[in-house]
Amino acid sequence: QVQLVESGGGSVQTGGSLRLSCAASGYIHSRYCIAWFRQAPGKEREGVAAIDRVNTPAYEDSMKGRFTISKDNTDNTVYLQMNSLQPEDTAMYYCAARTGSCALGTAAHHLYEYWGQGTQVTVS
Repeated sequence: QVQLVESGGGSVQTGGSLRLSCAASGYIHSRYCIAWFRQAPGKEREGVAAIDRVNTPAYEDSMKGRFTISKDNTDNTVYLQMNSLQPEDTAMYYCAARTGSCALGTAAHHLYEYWGQGTQVTVS
């Protein structure tokens, strides 16, 4: 059983930065894609970034250049560095895991088997 715990959310001013962390139980990085999704009130859950078993990152087009995903295999943690935050980035951010390749497209969240509880990011 995989367990994911997010942290690092909070309130920040426009243009600020935050780093989110996703701590995963067990040695999962050799088998799973780990991804970040977000969901704003009244909107669909959307992919943000993902990193695969060999540390290859992938990003939704709108996140490229501002967000960076990374993974530390020594402590089973995946990070999401978010820079130049805008009010439209306000959302609950979730960490998710799935076996096999990463996916971030439309409705991709349905492909992920494991989810954390989420961490709120508010930009004003």
